[in-house]
Amino acid sequence: MYSEKVMDHFTNPRNVGEIENADGVGQVGNPKCGDIMKMYLKIENNVITDAKFKTFGCGAAVATSSMATELVKGKTVEEALQITNKAVAEALDGLPPAKMHCSNLAEEAINAAIEDYKRKNGLLDTEDSCNACGRRCEDIHHISEDDN
Repeated sequence: MYSEKVMDHFTNPRNVGEIENADGVGQVGNPKCGDIMKMYLKIENNVITDAKFKTFGCGAAVATSSMATELVKGKTVEEALQITNKAVAEALDGLPPAKMHCSNLAEEAINAAIEDYKRKNGLLDTEDSCNACGRRCEDIHHISEDDN
């Protein structure tokens, strides 16, 4: 059912934890399955130098979070914004169709953390929508710190 890479990232997740004073923090959730992902980014000179995550959810949610942090490290902010849910799933050698929503959350967590970084640094185009994902910040997938 799950690839060896999914099982490896689930049983030995990379980059678990928090980054104190993170430059960008994004939290997303899926009310249908209950998975919640929180991603922390450290960004220096427009390059993601560190990434960590905390995830509440199934094994696929943990694995996609782990892989997403691996994929963004060393990338510029612009390069990280190009990482899609399909890229996350492919890096894990695939996910079962019923678990593809986990890769969507991983992509959204990256985008939300970068959107937070841009907001903190006055780099957003508008205040009404998230620059990274194009959704309104009140969208059901975005979870504010106040909701915790």
